[in-house]
Amino acid sequence: MTTDVTEITVIGDDDTGLVARVTSLLFERGANIEDLDQAVRDGVFRMYLAVDTAEMVCTEATLREDLHELGEDLGLDVQVRFPADRETQQIAVLGTKESHCLEALFEAWANDELGADIGVVIGNHDDLQPLAEHYDVPFHDIGDEKGQQNEERLLELLAEYDADLIVLARYMRILSPNVVFRYEDRIINVHPSLLPAFPGAEAYRQAIEEGVRVAGVTAHYVTTDLDQGPIITQRAFDVPDDAELAEMKRRGQPLEADALLEAVRLHLNGDVSVHRGRTSVRENGDSYQLGLPGEMDEITPDRPVDGIGSAVADAQRETEDADESEREAESETPAN
Repeated sequence: MTTDVTEITVIGDDDTGLVARVTSLLFERGANIEDLDQAVRDGVFRMYLAVDTAEMVCTEATLREDLHELGEDLGLDVQVRFPADRETQQIAVLGTKESHCLEALFEAWANDELGADIGVVIGNHDDLQPLAEHYDVPFHDIGDEKGQQNEERLLELLAEYDADLIVLARYMRILSPNVVFRYEDRIINVHPSLLPAFPGAEAYRQAIEEGVRVAGVTAHYVTTDLDQGPIITQRAFDVPDDAELAEMKRRGQPLEADALLEAVRLHLNGDVSVHRGRTSVRENGDSYQLGLPGEMDEITPDRPVDGIGSAVADAQRETEDADESEREAESETPAN
């Protein structure tokens, strides 16, 4: 995705005056702020700015250096992404043990169907290392013996490989605001349920226990609220009467890979946007099916719909009015 705005992300400990210091610097250099969003979570301050730098009075290198120097003075981490920096996008894939989503991403990448490069695979276990090595992609294990992630090392790797997009390919760990804030609307996860139903762990098991007849999967942007980020794509499947966990996974995993891959393509192509917690396909975007396949329209009933009572009442009134008009006409006819 290439746009004509420069993206600036500011992360650090919350303090007064941070917004003013950054925006003043941009104003002094002739950069026009088109969008600004800020938040604080667990003491972590985050500010995102979309800036038009076409008419600024300094070079890109100077602006980047000045922002980094200001960040050092304020104890902030400042990331600057100019439009040219995003021409060839780099994907960092995070995984745990399940391979199906990573396999789908690798196959699309190998067939030149992804539109970006998979630069690194990061795991909290080493189970996926052979798959990454098969595709000659660096693999890094950042988990301890229990799979607990080292977030400091994670951030180092994401910076080292210059990740534009982070894809959670069944990564079974929660990312803290310190990570999420740095990559706002640039982290995509796939969850094995039709969110907002059954968030959190063991979603397929929750679906079985609740006796649902239709279950599914959801690819969404990651926010600091667990499994509540903007939904991008969803897929659904029937749940058999005697459904067991293994059968749910067998039905759901191919759809997980499919929904995640479609969401990644939407993001990379710049065809999806987020506004007030909801996603939509941009006006210039290609035609995508975000939910069920288009063939479902052919077997989905299109009637009846609400309103038949009003239609019948209107028809009755029209008949009564016509009868009344006819009676009036007859009464006005002179006798022979």
